[in-house]
Amino acid sequence: MTGALVDTGFLVALFNRRDRLQRAARKHLQAYTYPLATVTPVIVETSFFLDARGKINLFEWILRGGLAIAELPLDAYRELKPIILKYADRDIDLADAALIWLAGVSGCRNVLTVDERDFGIYRVKGNKRFELIPWQGETA
Repeated sequence: MTGALVDTGFLVALFNRRDRLQRAARKHLQAYTYPLATVTPVIVETSFFLDARGKINLFEWILRGGLAIAELPLDAYRELKPIILKYADRDIDLADAALIWLAGVSGCRNVLTVDERDFGIYRVKGNKRFELIPWQGETA
């Protein structure tokens, strides 16, 4: 695997001390060292679910190079429109739409998420599926 996109749920699990999946998220990152990337809307959404300590730990991890952050250029908002319309019945949020956009421009379809139902339906350019990385069972 060359890398993976990271969704909100994985980051919340990683940085929320009370999250039931924290151990699995940490264990997964210890076992696999591929590069990780996400988009700014995922960081904003993740921050909503974290306390101050969790936010600081997330930011410090990013600054140490744990996660690459892709900013949305102005042209990306034009590309988000058809994505949001396509998945309007799923009430897609900006974070998910931006990850679909990033997958399309980067070519990376591997994703760390707890939202397997939606990411099992979402498609990238060329009608390609996301590759869901199994990590939630890694609790031992």
